[in-house]
Amino acid sequence: MSVDDHAVEQALARGAHQQIGQYRLDLSTGVWWWSPETYRLHGFEPGDVVPTTALVLAHKHQDDRERVRQVLDEARLTGEPFSSVHRIMDAHGGERFLVVVGQGRRDRETGEVCELVGYFVDVTRTVTDAAQERARHDIAAAAETRGAIEQAKGIVTLAYGVAPDEAFARL
Repeated sequence: MSVDDHAVEQALARGAHQQIGQYRLDLSTGVWWWSPETYRLHGFEPGDVVPTTALVLAHKHQDDRERVRQVLDEARLTGEPFSSVHRIMDAHGGERFLVVVGQGRRDRETGEVCELVGYFVDVTRTVTDAAQERARHDIAAAAETRGAIEQAKGIVTLAYGVAPDEAFARL
């Protein structure tokens, strides 16, 4: 079954308005092709750099780099569909959250995996919106219980003759 690239882009773009870029990696030469959107996701303009595996990995957040390297290595070997959610540092030092999805394509004659193709999807806005909503929820929950905590802290302070910070720690 072939994948209709336009249909995939349209499906991914619904709702959260993520920026989507395409890529292709020729495994025999190590040459990458990036769509203009992929350059921009990484903080470049088309033609500013020559995309390489080393460049791709250099932009991965240091805490995610090895995991992404393993995903790519496995895909090179198996050609199976893959995905990863990870952070990158773009060329301007900004952190972005990306989903990369792809699969291998096989040479018709040899059956060997000859290239990896897929999409980068910038989900930064979705991730940060969710984090902000969670923070608002947590702050509101803390504010609701603040009065009871202060009362309990006062009782422990008086009962044990300790400082307010010590009373809080004992609670």
